[in-house]
Amino acid sequence: MTLEVLVAAVQENDIMLAEHMNLTTDAVICNQCQEVAFKEFTRKGHTVRSFAFAERGVGLNRNNALMRARGDLILFADDDIIYDDDYAHKVLKAFEEHPKEDILAFNVMAEKSRRTYENTRTRRVRWYNYGRYPTYALCCRLESIRRANVWFSLLFGGGAKYSNGEDSLFLHDCLKKGLRILAVPVTIGHEKNRENGEASTWFTGYNEKFFYDRGALYHYLYGRMAKPLALRFLLAKREKMCRQIPVKRAYQLMKKGMREA
Repeated sequence: MTLEVLVAAVQENDIMLAEHMNLTTDAVICNQCQEVAFKEFTRKGHTVRSFAFAERGVGLNRNNALMRARGDLILFADDDIIYDDDYAHKVLKAFEEHPKEDILAFNVMAEKSRRTYENTRTRRVRWYNYGRYPTYALCCRLESIRRANVWFSLLFGGGAKYSNGEDSLFLHDCLKKGLRILAVPVTIGHEKNRENGEASTWFTGYNEKFFYDRGALYHYLYGRMAKPLALRFLLAKREKMCRQIPVKRAYQLMKKGMREA
């Protein structure tokens, strides 16, 4: 099996990025910037193909990389991931141990305050727990993804109409198409520390847009169950998320997002 890393980047120097990320496998870098260009270079004996696009949207960026992928296994990445020296060995070994799985979710560690998950044991990923896994945790069998015809949403994520959720929608669609997803307690890298300490660059606070966008996401993820799950979400997170906007108002905003999605 061959492993290829698919990097979604914004305004990066591709050669320096490959160095900073510690890429030691084949890779595709899709860099959203102010030009349209292509180049290919070698790092550690592996081929890195770099595509520049004068456009915005993380889903579009990941789809650009996915269309050009050619490895047996594809590992999604953001431009702030730093991989362990032996990440390729760990990924290949995990897939050899789980030959029936289409997708494995690995540990890519973030600061504790921003951490949404940590695999401490092997567990099945299903509809009720897929929301915790970011795209950069996922490694997929390329043949399985193409056979299922699964792509990233262009409506959700940084640079799109709605601020986040493209990763949950991707896993939602993978499960809907019958792909097998397993989370494994294997750490392959970590996020570069961020000065602002926020979960992601799209995050601007728990404001009206946050709840409106989350409502739109719940509409696509849960359909008729969106409203009760939205209320459950708000009640569970109210101490953290509803300090400025009360639960009742946040719920109204989420329902508005559902209606207008």
